[in-house]
Amino acid sequence: MSDFYANTYNPDVLSCLANLSNDEVFTPPDIVNNMLDMLPQEIFNDKTTTFLDPACKSGVFLREIAKRLLTGLKKEIPDLQERIDHIFQKQLYGIAITEITSLLSRRSVYCSKFPNSKYSVTNFNDAEGNIRFKKTKHNWRGEKCTSCGASKSEYDRDASLESHAYEFIHTDNPEEVFNMKFDVIIGNPPYQLETGGAGRQAKPIYNLFVNQAKKLKPRYLSMIIPSRWFSGGFGLDEFRKIMLGDKRMREIVDFPNSADVFTGVDIAGGICYFLWNRDSEGLCKVTNIINGVETSEERQLDEYPTFIRDSRAVPIVRKIFCKEKPRLTLENTVSVQKPFGLPTNYKPEKSGVPCWFIQRIGRKYANRNDIIDSGRYLDKWKLLVPKAPIAGQTDFTKPVGFYYEGNTRIAEPGVCCTESWIVAGAFETETQVLSFKSYLFTKTVRFLLLQTVISQDVLRNKFCFIPALEDYNTIYSDTTLRERWSITDDEWEYIDSRIHNYSSDIENNDDIISKDD
Repeated sequence: MSDFYANTYNPDVLSCLANLSNDEVFTPPDIVNNMLDMLPQEIFNDKTTTFLDPACKSGVFLREIAKRLLTGLKKEIPDLQERIDHIFQKQLYGIAITEITSLLSRRSVYCSKFPNSKYSVTNFNDAEGNIRFKKTKHNWRGEKCTSCGASKSEYDRDASLESHAYEFIHTDNPEEVFNMKFDVIIGNPPYQLETGGAGRQAKPIYNLFVNQAKKLKPRYLSMIIPSRWFSGGFGLDEFRKIMLGDKRMREIVDFPNSADVFTGVDIAGGICYFLWNRDSEGLCKVTNIINGVETSEERQLDEYPTFIRDSRAVPIVRKIFCKEKPRLTLENTVSVQKPFGLPTNYKPEKSGVPCWFIQRIGRKYANRNDIIDSGRYLDKWKLLVPKAPIAGQTDFTKPVGFYYEGNTRIAEPGVCCTESWIVAGAFETETQVLSFKSYLFTKTVRFLLLQTVISQDVLRNKFCFIPALEDYNTIYSDTTLRERWSITDDEWEYIDSRIHNYSSDIENNDDIISKDD
């Protein structure tokens, strides 16, 4: 009985469940233990430490915590059954996200889905124990839930169906769920819910679990969540700002490829887990794990308005900003999402203003009365780049390309575009736009762009680390930029490894890049 769980679980069904593909993915035990390793280990020797998983799915977090407590409290509570009873009844608590996960979690933790049965390793007076599930309703106001943003048309279902109204984030007073305080809150919350919007938009909700957990003021908070919050976006801008500015964020472990954590599950932008320490402020240790290579650096998370996820890129960005001291970056010059007010689904006219549509339509015409030229781009030479140049790429451990001859266009004065394109730069002369194109095509510049990109859309805010140069009258190359910014051989080797080398790229941009017809 000394190794209680090792004798009970063989093979480890939770490792098998971790390989299932689901929006609410199960967490592999080894990742759970990596998260637990971030905590001060003396808390597992303290019989007063309390733990809460606010989003129980398989019960793996509580089970792995129980293993550590069973060992850590052995001297203080020598009797095994007494130790088991104390741990399960006074230290471990969970809120299941569905009825079926409540049964699974109890089976994983208590060895019985009913902890008041004779098969449970510890006896409770009810069928829930400390892992509860309460059927919760969404708080509808119009067509949306005020608590989570779910779509009424998607989730206002028959009572026999799961509505995904998670108890933890559908209460204004989470402290009343168990009427107690917790030292550690840890878990893997649900990631998103459908909003019923155009293109089947999904609203992130993992940020709601993090914010709600902070309301309970635990000593430690650790959750595994998608990394997309690094760059903000749909409902995450305020969350990103708060997280990056919180000096109590003490550790982040980031996996750009979600398959390195959840086998067979593709989560765009990758996965991370973090440690938040209520009583300790300072720099945050950021660890990146890319293709099995682990790098770490202690950093100030809000050093820049946009978080640089790759620690190896930080000194390169610092060096370039120190050398250039940019008054402006390309974020200040790249156009808005609809540079001419024309949506992606705009239908071509038989005549009118020449206009670039999506790739399969090509160059057709737009009605002059439909064009909104608030950026004053129409009468200039323009470099058009696709809004989604890396559509389909979710694994950012692989080299990224962004722009090349085949997916960019030079639009002469009098030519516009739909929302499928953005105006990367607009100039008075053809020479200037060709110079700018050579600048944007360098691997060094595309590497700077990569530091902000975590999804397929690359809009103006992603260009914030690229200095806007004063002179666009020469052809730029990586050779000239390396000299200008003092990029070392080691730094260049890393830059070169992260940016895709298209066969159509003109090496070093030594020749003038011709415009497309």
